[in-house]
Amino acid sequence: MTATASFQVPTPHGPRRTTLAYARKGTGDPLLLLHGIGHHRQAWDPVADILAAERDVIAVDLPGCGQSPALPDGLPHDLPTTTAVLGAFCEALEIDRPHAAGNSLGGLLALELGRAGRVRTVTALSPAGFWAPAERRYAFGVLAGMRHAAQRMPVPLVERLSRTAAGRAVLTSTIYARPGRRSPEAVVAETLALARAEGFFETLRSGRRVRVTDDVPGIPVTVAWGSRDRLLLPRQGIRAKHVIPRARLVRLPHCGHVPMSDDPALVARVVLDGSRR
Repeated sequence: MTATASFQVPTPHGPRRTTLAYARKGTGDPLLLLHGIGHHRQAWDPVADILAAERDVIAVDLPGCGQSPALPDGLPHDLPTTTAVLGAFCEALEIDRPHAAGNSLGGLLALELGRAGRVRTVTALSPAGFWAPAERRYAFGVLAGMRHAAQRMPVPLVERLSRTAAGRAVLTSTIYARPGRRSPEAVVAETLALARAEGFFETLRSGRRVRVTDDVPGIPVTVAWGSRDRLLLPRQGIRAKHVIPRARLVRLPHCGHVPMSDDPALVARVVLDGSRR
């Protein structure tokens, strides 16, 4: 069930009211789930019920994604602002230092929240920001191409492609190692989410200046990487381990860039283990 939270975020022009959509289920320690650029909170659906058996799971639509509106005037779609917005969101829900798990951009945001002392553990699945310049240009080019294709593709064609495993591969094989495991409804929904994500290119442009070089001290960190990640190559996990020496580095065999549906049991176990450290 979708809920929304509205709260004030400071800007150079005074406070601006921001709204985020989220879904919440389960009991236990709070666990914040963050998706990647152009995606939506339903990316976590394959693992949400498993996690909810042990955690109070809060899956968020990032600003301008899914059912969350874009940020108001005065708030750019960049890393510092989105991190501040997520911190204010947790305060609005009276969640004190949740565990955080994120994928891609969401993994980067989870690490930033950890660096700011706003979360108690971080599990980052193929987090952005550990790229070499050529790797970043490649990934951003692929993402821009996916966005343009999603915007140009008529909805009836998306629906028709989604009905076969081969069609789902055409639509999503860049981010999933096992696209046939996605349901037709999920593939249609995430293709439309990508096409309609506000602030997509502003977020992408701001990412050109992002490269993670600082440790995340004082909290347990897990970094996990799919062995078949075609967007952010697995060798970036080794860089992440060098930058965050105390991090636990986990390999996700046969998983792509968005591993939650490729192997839900494995990903859920990694997230739960990471939030027990």
